[in-house]
Amino acid sequence: MPSFRACAITVAATMLLGAPVLAQSFSEPQRAEIETIVRNYLLAHPEVLEEVTAELTKRQTAAEDAKHTAAVQRNAELIFNSPRGVQIGGAGGDVQFVEFFDYNCGYCKRAMSDMLTLMKDDPKLKVTLKEFPVLGPGSVEAAQVAVAVRMQDPTGKKYLDFHQKLLGGRGQADKEKAMAAAKDAGLDMARLEKDLKSPEVRATLEENFKVAEDVGLNGTPSYVIGQQVVIGAIGLDGLKEKVGIARCGKATC
Repeated sequence: MPSFRACAITVAATMLLGAPVLAQSFSEPQRAEIETIVRNYLLAHPEVLEEVTAELTKRQTAAEDAKHTAAVQRNAELIFNSPRGVQIGGAGGDVQFVEFFDYNCGYCKRAMSDMLTLMKDDPKLKVTLKEFPVLGPGSVEAAQVAVAVRMQDPTGKKYLDFHQKLLGGRGQADKEKAMAAAKDAGLDMARLEKDLKSPEVRATLEENFKVAEDVGLNGTPSYVIGQQVVIGAIGLDGLKEKVGIARCGKATC
């Protein structure tokens, strides 16, 4: 890739001479003269650098968005329709809202209230949860219990109760705390222990990690909202804006 210095020389020379040229075609004195012209211009007009940086950021963001969108389309069936996702709201909704989370993620704890508010205020939002334990062994243990909870609660009602108890609790989540949350939520503990040994637990987490990797999710919470990928907690207003864009193409419908 050409250096900024070479590019600047080429651009300046093109402006001066009126035709495309290669920076390598200049003699050292010519290169020094052009560099001086470029340097003096940028010193006199430093706002140009801000404009260039803004344009570069804009193009990089657009390219990243396009990459994410393509990945979402490739994995749409697993993201939105997999029976291994836990649907907790808006079965007939017009906007898909999928959250990847970790039970030991502090940002996920705060983001949970945003999700619950969205569900309450927007009954047309189809909310799905996917365990994405990236923060160590305790997170994996908690996620395994969560999968077993989903296996005996296809409605998602007890799962949501369990989810709030565990994610909203204090300290590090692990199997012991997850089992206690499951008991408080009224799950059949004997069946839970049995389901924890099922191949379905491993298969669920492997599926979630596969999708997350392909889509480019590298932290929690992460979301797929319509065709948009959101990485990190962006707050209630930010999530509402993304839902609006997914629904009608603008922040507020």
